[in-house]
Amino acid sequence: MHTLAVRVLALLLALIVVVGCGDSTPGAPTQLRVVATTPMLGDLVRSVAGEHATVTTLIGEGVDPHLYKPTRTDVEAIVAADVVVTNGLFLEGRMQDAFERAAESGKTVVRVGDALPSDSLLHPEGAEAHPDPHIWMDPIRWALCAPVVADALSKRDPTNAGAYRRNAEAFAAEASALHDAAVSTLQAIPPDARVLVTAHDAFGYFGQRFKLEVHGIQGISTESEAGLADLERLVDLLVARKIRAVFVESTVSPRTVEALIAGAKAKGHAVKIGGELYSDSMGKPGTPEGTWRGMIEHNVRVVAEALGTKPGAQP
Repeated sequence: MHTLAVRVLALLLALIVVVGCGDSTPGAPTQLRVVATTPMLGDLVRSVAGEHATVTTLIGEGVDPHLYKPTRTDVEAIVAADVVVTNGLFLEGRMQDAFERAAESGKTVVRVGDALPSDSLLHPEGAEAHPDPHIWMDPIRWALCAPVVADALSKRDPTNAGAYRRNAEAFAAEASALHDAAVSTLQAIPPDARVLVTAHDAFGYFGQRFKLEVHGIQGISTESEAGLADLERLVDLLVARKIRAVFVESTVSPRTVEALIAGAKAKGHAVKIGGELYSDSMGKPGTPEGTWRGMIEHNVRVVAEALGTKPGAQP
């Protein structure tokens, strides 16, 4: 085991003893203490928990969860929590030891993606053993995660189980409305232009739900590296299909996307950057894109405008 991992686990065990001894302190807060890994999960958990929990998000805006390693502060937050909500499906691969130790200590650790039916998950070619973790990109699938969160909160706080269930139902209704609006906006893209090329393969669920053909330069994890053959294959695709726009992502370097554009230009085909999409993180807190709904609305609008609908169309 790496030295850093050993230190993190040692700290986790030590803190479990300290915090465990302090749980019975008179006057301790009655709200559930919940930790969520990603901003998208934090947004979901807050929607379901409402006023009955305090929610801490570990991974900040603009940070890639595929590559994230837990800090000392993260470990302290996990140990202090009643419930830990993770995406699962190997998204937070470098944090698994901390989650396993938390579960062993009696914390409720829920992996929302792992709770979904296996036949509802995508298994990209070459990554069959690792389902696509980007389930938040599809409003309908993401809505299925709300009752998973509600169940986890209810087990630790049965008094407010009814509120959690109602909030989960309200979230599902909002997600359904978001889906319908996105379909309306994206249907204006011509059939031959419905090709979404991005920095990494984070939009599989988005593409499946909204009938877009998706190609990522990197695989479903940004830990994978794109080879020359991958770039050449996508350049040929851009040229042959006369694709006019490709997209960068807020958490991924634009370098490989720029290489695609240069390769297409060398073959006589002009391609532009259609805009920046939010894939593994939301926008800045306090902005519309700093919510899950706003993140999806932004992506729908940017894709629609770049690939064919009139500028200014709103999902």
